[in-house]
Amino acid sequence: MTLNSRVERDSLGEMEVPVGAYYGVQTQRALCNFPVSGHRARPEFIKAYILVKKAAALTNLKLGALDRERGNAIVSAADEVLSGLAGRYSDQFPVDVFQAGAGTSFNMNVNEVLANRALEILGRDRGDYGFLSPNDHVNKAQSTNDTFPTASCIAVIFAADRLLDVLASLSEAFRAKALEFSGIPKSGRTHLMDALPVTLGDEFGAYAAALVRASRRIEERRNNLLELPLGGTATGTGANTAPGYRELVISKLSGLCELPLRKASNSFEILQSRSQFAAFSGALRELALELIRIANDLRLLNAGPTSGISEIELPAVQPGSSMMPGKYNPVMAECLDMIGFQIIGNDTTVALAAQAGQLELNVMTPVITSNILMSVSLLTNYLPIFQNRCVEGIRAHEDSCRAYLELNPILVTFLVPRLGYLKAAEIAKEVLDKRIPVKEVLVMRGLLSKEEADELFKIENLL
Repeated sequence: MTLNSRVERDSLGEMEVPVGAYYGVQTQRALCNFPVSGHRARPEFIKAYILVKKAAALTNLKLGALDRERGNAIVSAADEVLSGLAGRYSDQFPVDVFQAGAGTSFNMNVNEVLANRALEILGRDRGDYGFLSPNDHVNKAQSTNDTFPTASCIAVIFAADRLLDVLASLSEAFRAKALEFSGIPKSGRTHLMDALPVTLGDEFGAYAAALVRASRRIEERRNNLLELPLGGTATGTGANTAPGYRELVISKLSGLCELPLRKASNSFEILQSRSQFAAFSGALRELALELIRIANDLRLLNAGPTSGISEIELPAVQPGSSMMPGKYNPVMAECLDMIGFQIIGNDTTVALAAQAGQLELNVMTPVITSNILMSVSLLTNYLPIFQNRCVEGIRAHEDSCRAYLELNPILVTFLVPRLGYLKAAEIAKEVLDKRIPVKEVLVMRGLLSKEEADELFKIENLL
């Protein structure tokens, strides 16, 4: 042992731990075993886990399963850590997100931090586990198997609520653009080819509606995570819990989280299955698909400025080329695409992990939780920037929209009831060959008077 370390002991034997660490021997073993990605648990997950530990301590105190001296010290330690996650305790949860199955390493990391701080509060040395143990006291009436997925549910709910606020703002920004562009007619496009007219506002209103629909799916699947496995301990039986523990601990946790949490309808199923997480991740994938589609539409509509569609202009936020002066690329939409691709990849990982559960437990929950929280974080971090630096600054090129519409041969569709499909197709071919508006061809052929053509092809009538 050196001056910079202390010795702690677990069931495998003794091991040195940094003297200033609140974590202990089992966390140190995880650091040796899993130096994988350098990615650690996200703050919302750490917060959720500590809330679970606090709720358990309060419940055990209430039921007489934990004495007041130790129980109150654990509760105080939990409060301190919660208030110091961005400061004093920020480096005390170093376990890699790729770790022991089920998340045992992280559960013990939390147990050890709380135990060692509680020992200090009681005037004892860190590592004095004979008096207050990470396993026997902090982890009392708990297992990694029920606490890790419980903390995962809460962390995802916390993260989802922030994302839903962000999505509401982004959909409103698209809705505002829809209103701004509501009077700008343009050619619709299907198969990327000219089609019947719409307004630019119609397109942007559809983007807003798509985001609202995606938000509703996320909210619905977020609500499914309110059902918790807590109290089932290792296999769902509730072994080593006092009578009434399961109901009371979830009630305590509901109060701490300010959420309407409820116990699992089947405690065995909820330990075996991660379908609720897979469904939530699927909702994120569905959102990502919509965002990719919208981003690519914006890139297409912005293409140009002289040789593309150029019906809108995205804000120029940075030079687009190290070689070509004056080039500005749709970088905000491109970044959104890349985020969307990552979310789809994350969801594939979640899907594979969700089906990998065996018998009484799915041990792949750490990678499920990590990938979901990463996806939500990417969206929550970037979408407000995308809204501010892209969507809100979009300008319409109204002249281009109208010019394309006037030369759109598909406007002959409005003549089908009068002339029939084949005759209208013949006129469309002539419009395309001569590059003149449909109504001019109709007047030239004597099929309509100028007044009739002008009336028929008024924009408000076409729309």
